[in-house]
Amino acid sequence: MVVDWHSIFFRYGLLTLAASLAASSAAVAQDKAEERASAQGAQSSMAQVAPEPDSITEGTVIAGGQTIAYKAVAGTLTVGATDAEDATLGFDGKLLADSGVKPAANAADAPATARMFYAAYFKKDAAAENRPVTFIYNGGPGSATMWLHLGTFGPRRVVVPDTEHQEGAPYSVVNNQYSLLDVTDLVFIDAPGTGLSRTFGKDKAKAFYGVDGDGHAFEHFIRRFLTKYGRWNSPKYLFGESYGTPRSAVLAADLRGIDLNGIILLSQILSFDNSVDGPTANPGVDQAYALALPSYAATAFYFKKLPVQPPALKPFLAEVEKFALGDYMTALLQGSELPETQSQAIAEKLHNYTGLPVDYLLRAELRVVGSNFSKTLKLEEGTTIGRLDTRFQGPDIDRLSEGAQYDPQSDAITSAWTAAINDYLRKDLKYGLQETYLPRAGGGDFNWDMRHRAPGGPAGESQEGGTNVMPDLAYRMKMNPKMKIMLAGGYFDLATPFFEGVYEMHHLQIPAALQSNISYHYYEAGHMIYVKEDVLKQFGADVAEFIKSTQTGK
Repeated sequence: MVVDWHSIFFRYGLLTLAASLAASSAAVAQDKAEERASAQGAQSSMAQVAPEPDSITEGTVIAGGQTIAYKAVAGTLTVGATDAEDATLGFDGKLLADSGVKPAANAADAPATARMFYAAYFKKDAAAENRPVTFIYNGGPGSATMWLHLGTFGPRRVVVPDTEHQEGAPYSVVNNQYSLLDVTDLVFIDAPGTGLSRTFGKDKAKAFYGVDGDGHAFEHFIRRFLTKYGRWNSPKYLFGESYGTPRSAVLAADLRGIDLNGIILLSQILSFDNSVDGPTANPGVDQAYALALPSYAATAFYFKKLPVQPPALKPFLAEVEKFALGDYMTALLQGSELPETQSQAIAEKLHNYTGLPVDYLLRAELRVVGSNFSKTLKLEEGTTIGRLDTRFQGPDIDRLSEGAQYDPQSDAITSAWTAAINDYLRKDLKYGLQETYLPRAGGGDFNWDMRHRAPGGPAGESQEGGTNVMPDLAYRMKMNPKMKIMLAGGYFDLATPFFEGVYEMHHLQIPAALQSNISYHYYEAGHMIYVKEDVLKQFGADVAEFIKSTQTGK
C-alpha cells in the first residue's frame, strides 16, 4: 500500500526537505540553553536506549500442502546514512571498537542512523545456505509493511470481506495457507520512520526521507542481514509493492556486488510522469491519461456502466489498450490542433470504453484524472468508487465536488490491518510491547525528497522532469542479465494503473533479448490484489513458480 502517498509527491519531484536552523546568541540565558538541551534530549531519547533485544518465537503453518515448522525473529538492525558511517556501526547501532570514530557528545549531533524493524521467518531444519530469502516491503512512500506482512505470504493473514466495509472488531486473523515458507524464507521490513523503525541523529529526515536516502538505507539493511544470518550465498529476491517498486529499482542498482535472482514488482510505478493522480499539473505530458484508460474501462465493465457490455473482460481490455496507444494518444498529442470533428469522435469512443458522458469528456478535453473518474462514474447515484481498488464504493462526501474526496477501499480495510499488526506483534512475535506502531511516517519532518541520481546520470540537484527510476532497473538488468523480473498488478487499480507497468517495461533501455526476463501477471483485483482471496491464492502460486524457476534455470 498503500497509503500510497505518491498522489502527493507524484511529480517533478524537486521536493526538498526543509531544514530549520535555530538562531543562537551569546546573550541567550542559561535557562534557555537548558530548555533547548531538554528538547533535544526528548527528541533523541530513544537513541540513548539500547534497542529492544530480538524476540525469537516458533510456530507452524500449513503451506504448499505441507506443515512448515518455522522460527520467527522480530528485531532491528541499525544502519548509517552513508557507506562510510554505516561501516562504523555494529548491528545495534553502537560504534565498533575499531571504528576510529569518537562518539558525539550529544546524540542529537551524531550522524544520522535508522533503526530498522524486521520480522524474519526461517523454515526450520532447512539448509540455510541454499535456501532462498525474500526481502519484502510496502511503499507509500512512508508506509509501514503491515499490509504485505499480514496480507500476503507470512504465516498469518488478515481476512476481510471483499469490496465491503466490515462492521468493526473483532477482525479475523488466520493461519495463512498461502504462505511462501515452503519455497523461501521471508523478511518483512519497515522503512525508516514507519512501523517500529526509528530515525536518529542530525539531519535524520534529510538522510532517509527521499528516493536515494531510502534506497541506501535498505541496501545497508540487506547487507547487514546477510552478514548477521550467514545468508550471503542464499538465492536473493526483492519484493516491493507500490512505491516499493521504485525502491526495488533503486535498491537493485545500489546492491553492487550482489546478483539478485529475481525481483517481484507489485502495482508498479517507475516513472512518475505516468501517474494519473494529477497530470493536469504536468501539461504537455499526456501519456498518463492513455495508460489509465484500460483501468477506467475495466472499472466500467465491472459496474456494467458501458453502453454495450462486452462478453469478457480481457479481450475487451486488449481492444482498449490498442486504442489507448493508437488513436487516443495521437489525438492527445495534437493538443489544440485536434480538429473538432476528431475530438467528438474520440469522445464518443471514450464514452464507449468508460461509460462517462460525451459532453463531460469534451469539457475535460478528453483528459480525465483518476479522482475525477472515481467521482463521476457513479455520479447520479451519489457514490464514490475506490482509488486503490475501484471495486470498492461508498457515499460521496460532497455531491458537488469535482473529484473523489476519500478512498472507500482504504477506509474499508485500514482498521483491520492496524488492529491485526498491533495484536500480532505483541501476542505472537512478543515484540514492541511498549512501542507505538506507526502505520505511516508522520510528523513535521516528513517531506519526501523525490530527487534522484540514476546510475551514470546527473546529480539529483540537476534533475529535470518527473522522477524516473527506469534507468536503475535497466542498469541492473544489463549488469546481471540472468536476473528475472515478475510484474504483477490488478485491473481495478487507479493508484498505479496496470497498463502503466506494461508500458514502462516495454520502454526500459535494455537489449531486446532481455525482455524475455520479464513476466507479466495481472488479476481481477485492485492495487492490493491480496485482499481478494482467490487472487491471493493464484498470486502465491505464481510467485512460488517464479522463485522455483529461477532456481532450476527454466
